[in-house]
Amino acid sequence: MQDVIIIGAGPCGLSAAIECERRGLSTHIIEKHSLVHSIYLYPTHMQFFSTAELLEIGDIPFPSPNEKPFRYEALSYYRKVADHYNLSISQYEEAVSVESLADQTFIVHTVDRSGQKQRYEARNVVISTGYFDHPNYIGVPGEDLDKVTHYFREAHPYTGMKVAIIGGSNSAVDAAMELIRVGAQIDMIYRGEEVSENIKPWVRPVFEAMVQKEKIEVHVQSTVTEIRQNSISIRNHDGQITEIENDFVLALTGFRPDRKLLTSCGVELDGDMEKPVFNPETMESNVPGLYVAGVIASGRNANEVFIETGRRHGLAIAEHISASRRTAQTD
Repeated sequence: MQDVIIIGAGPCGLSAAIECERRGLSTHIIEKHSLVHSIYLYPTHMQFFSTAELLEIGDIPFPSPNEKPFRYEALSYYRKVADHYNLSISQYEEAVSVESLADQTFIVHTVDRSGQKQRYEARNVVISTGYFDHPNYIGVPGEDLDKVTHYFREAHPYTGMKVAIIGGSNSAVDAAMELIRVGAQIDMIYRGEEVSENIKPWVRPVFEAMVQKEKIEVHVQSTVTEIRQNSISIRNHDGQITEIENDFVLALTGFRPDRKLLTSCGVELDGDMEKPVFNPETMESNVPGLYVAGVIASGRNANEVFIETGRRHGLAIAEHISASRRTAQTD
């Protein structure tokens, strides 16, 4: 019987485990993939929007020679933090359901990569799963073709190719800037009137210069209507359909958290945004003893929660569990 089982070994899950361990709570983390898998899935050369200080957890300094750290630095940092605290982590083991028992304890059912089923008993459960497993599909014919991906890793495979980028967020702009360097011909299709206002300020002027130089053709107020093997069709705000020759499509339309674990044990979702019901001061859900941390606490808009804010969830959770245990011992 563990005091706390944490599902998800991202920065927010690691932070929750550290804070619980500091308070003498026995803790175990279950991770479907590898440690900080969401960061691993970021583009290979991605630079964070935040400073290193805002990504720190467990009061461990994040040393970086850069004002804004890169992905590879974050991977190294979080590995070292997990080692420093000697966190108990089961990697490549998927939590498939959480069972809430009558005595207010839980059983977490898992399956490892060899298909072996496991079960863990815990007095409290923290669900801190990410969202990169579930891209937002655009739902058009041809989206299942091999030329389409919802993940951009690096530019090299697209050298000299005609690439359509669907989206106008930081991920789309960053991909476009990398693709320019390998001589790709880029069409960016975005349904908004202009690319996101939240583009990294040091990237925006360079991006706009590339648009002016016609290195990138931006189609705003437009949507992709069909993807074919050698072309795509887009519709503009006037309803006009244009066909564009195309080799690859990067559908960078964002991701959404998986609610399966939440609903498996009775956590309520609030309205159309599918946001779990929880106390923002303690992060405890409507199911006593079950907590949410990180992006899973957001609604359909996963951008509500970032590492910078989600890393604080673990502190609130650990303090509430400790206080509840002290109250129970006194009673």
